[in-house]
Amino acid sequence: MAYARLNSSHPFRVDPVQALRQNPFVLAPMAGITDHPFRSFMRKMGTGIVVTELVSATGIEYKSERTMSLMSFDEGQRPVGIQLFGEEISHVARGAQMVEEMGADFVDLNFGCPVPKVVKKGAGSAMLKDLPAMTELLKAVVSAVKIPVTIKIRTGWDSGTRNADEVVKIAYNEGISWVAIHGRTRAQAYSGLSDWDYIAEVKSKAKLPILGNGDILFARQAVERLTQSGCDGVMIGRGALKNPYIFRDALAIYRGEEPDKTLKRDFGTLFMALKEAIVARCEDRITQIQLKKFAAWFATGYPGAAQFRKQIFQAKTTDEVTDLALNYFKTLNDIVQEDTSSEAFLMGGHG
Repeated sequence: MAYARLNSSHPFRVDPVQALRQNPFVLAPMAGITDHPFRSFMRKMGTGIVVTELVSATGIEYKSERTMSLMSFDEGQRPVGIQLFGEEISHVARGAQMVEEMGADFVDLNFGCPVPKVVKKGAGSAMLKDLPAMTELLKAVVSAVKIPVTIKIRTGWDSGTRNADEVVKIAYNEGISWVAIHGRTRAQAYSGLSDWDYIAEVKSKAKLPILGNGDILFARQAVERLTQSGCDGVMIGRGALKNPYIFRDALAIYRGEEPDKTLKRDFGTLFMALKEAIVARCEDRITQIQLKKFAAWFATGYPGAAQFRKQIFQAKTTDEVTDLALNYFKTLNDIVQEDTSSEAFLMGGHG
């Protein structure tokens, strides 16, 4: 897939807006999930663009080793954005400059995270309550870098103060390249349903690209959300955890083709490919934790998934996790994955 190059000092930097036009299906940034190995894995699975998990601008300011590791990426992940959050304007602006220096394709600013430890500092979705402060932050970051700046928001702080339309106007005026909207308020957290009618309403009046996000679990649903909302792209989170084939299938349907049914849903092979990516970057303890999570997610919607999850989380070694996963996935054959949109296990606050 040929992407447009940005006119910058970095020879491999990619224009994310041009990339979005070629593949509008984007992997949603998810804390604890969209790390370096998973982003590499999902780019190979067909997602058009990847974004890092949440990175603290203050952590960058104080050169936290863990924070810096969250920002790592490789050339195979392009186009790749690094997502920052913070309440201190100077920290976020300097963090954005660090993102640019590292060679990332764009900076993404998070104004949607509902987690109390982020919100109580005035960051994440708390910014939706203070649009003048948000405006100043956007102005500072855009002026600090030459690469594109994007933002991710919620529909508002609560049902009585939904203001995504106002945020989008501010974003356009300040030179933001796109706005991704998660269709819930901060008060909803991850309960209820994402309001795609509201997202479509905001998009209809927007003067810049809009990405919709929330409750996309199937490829055909992703295409329907994209076309019915009029959005320029959709972000997929939880749907990619249970079915990493979702991006490839969605792009085929979007292009008027049927997903290639000759390509078997081989979760055993997928698991081993993901394991290879994780082992290359992580110590054994983290490798084991990540493999358990992804094996459990891949199993969602298949017979015996609950018992399998119990076994996998009780496993003591990486080899045991691998054996349990491969033996389970062999039993699936051509069984169709069930709709698990209301299953609590997948409602853990992602995408």
